[in-house]
Amino acid sequence: MQQSGNEENFMQPLAYRNIDKHLPVLPPKGEIYDECGVFGLYKTDGDEELNGISITHDALLGLQHRGQESAGIAVNNNGEFSTVKDVGMVYSALSEKALEDLPDGKIVIGHVRYTPLNLLDSSGTQPLIIRYIYGALGICHNGALTNFKELKDKLEQGGAIFQSYSDAEMIAYIIAEQRLHAPSIEDAIIKTMHKLRGAYSLVVSSPNKLIAVRDPYGFRPLCLGKIGNSYCFASESCVFQSVGAEFIRDICPGEIVVVDSKGINSYFAYEQNAENKTSLCMFEYVYIARPDSVIDGISVYNARKRAGELLYLEHPVDADMVCGVPDSGLDAAQGYAAASKIPYGIAFIKNKYIARMVSMPQKEKKKRLLNTKLTALAANVKGKRIVIIDDSIVRGETSKHIVTLLKNAGAKEVHMRISSPPFLHACYFGVDVKNEDELIAKRMNTQQIAEYLGVDSLGYLSCESLNLIAQGAKVGFCDACFSGKYPLEIPKEIFVDKFSEKIRFTEK
Repeated sequence: MQQSGNEENFMQPLAYRNIDKHLPVLPPKGEIYDECGVFGLYKTDGDEELNGISITHDALLGLQHRGQESAGIAVNNNGEFSTVKDVGMVYSALSEKALEDLPDGKIVIGHVRYTPLNLLDSSGTQPLIIRYIYGALGICHNGALTNFKELKDKLEQGGAIFQSYSDAEMIAYIIAEQRLHAPSIEDAIIKTMHKLRGAYSLVVSSPNKLIAVRDPYGFRPLCLGKIGNSYCFASESCVFQSVGAEFIRDICPGEIVVVDSKGINSYFAYEQNAENKTSLCMFEYVYIARPDSVIDGISVYNARKRAGELLYLEHPVDADMVCGVPDSGLDAAQGYAAASKIPYGIAFIKNKYIARMVSMPQKEKKKRLLNTKLTALAANVKGKRIVIIDDSIVRGETSKHIVTLLKNAGAKEVHMRISSPPFLHACYFGVDVKNEDELIAKRMNTQQIAEYLGVDSLGYLSCESLNLIAQGAKVGFCDACFSGKYPLEIPKEIFVDKFSEKIRFTEK
């Protein structure tokens, strides 16, 4: 275990570690894809006036885009944990009355969750709290374990009983198991990391410590902030502005950061190895993260704007106006407009009070919600040649609807440009692209997709340009859902349905 030094030099982190080349090969993925948000606060002595519950609540509102199916807050008051959590968005899941009944404490952790609706079990709502021989342990997780089935089978054979299909519960069990043979909770977490495969960014509360953990590949973001003399962790840096905290730095891949009464310390679970690269998900820059976040040294807004500029260089077109699909297409549209000298304008009005379409599986309900979520601004598009910029096309239904809205509003031409490459492959590490058969680019070429959508032309950003939008980042990238080049060797795909416990084997 490598320690990065004392609190005085902690703000200047060690060089980003690369992963150990002897890490086990990842087996395949499960069916659940959690794209979530985590937050944790440790109040140091002298900062007792900070309202940890209020700060965490506001932080979760800032992370709402990362998960809209459930939310929760857990307070650690001298080792006694109290929790409020429920399905729904932050305002509905964490009511004012419920939060008023929570006793404030030195450590507070929070979570917002996204998972496919048919797998949304309330028992998996986080933070999860387990109690074992060393007291209680609270955990919040963002990512996806790829060896869930393997670990679950082994633990069940040892007598473990699971209450949910959550990766967080699995990780908590293993930490508790390893703690029995480790001198400290951080040593137990390091041992746990050597058993986990896949993507995980964690916030963990032991009875007297707050711990942040990022997997050795760095698939999911995690960062450190400071409010007063206290420390906080969050999935994205945008949260710190909303709670009055100062952004300090990103948590490095493979790093464990521990805050307790003695201060703050950092450890690395793996030795540095220059032969291997880290693999932050490129879709964080393209779609997932908020534009006012900075991830591993790169502004998300600047990355998206750069994507738009590169998109114009690859797919220029004569038009009267460039527009973006709210919200993640807007920044790329500004970049496309700047590069093309075509005026930037507004084509759509978005109803901000409609939940994500992915959480509405019924076909008719989804169609009604699409009509409610976006309306075309006819006064601004009628008679014009429109370039519409979006972040991605997955199944094509939403994109087709968007084109129809523009045509019905009187657009003369509609040229669609996508600020990412075509989705061609399943994701193993947390993005909800799990069934390749549902991907329109897997069934059709670009011309066929253009005809299906009803656009006058269609252009995607290339993988080569995608990897230029975040030049200078402190990590490497994963673009496997576009390129098929996974950062880990996967000789066979094993699709594990965690909900029904059915397994299907598919040879490559």
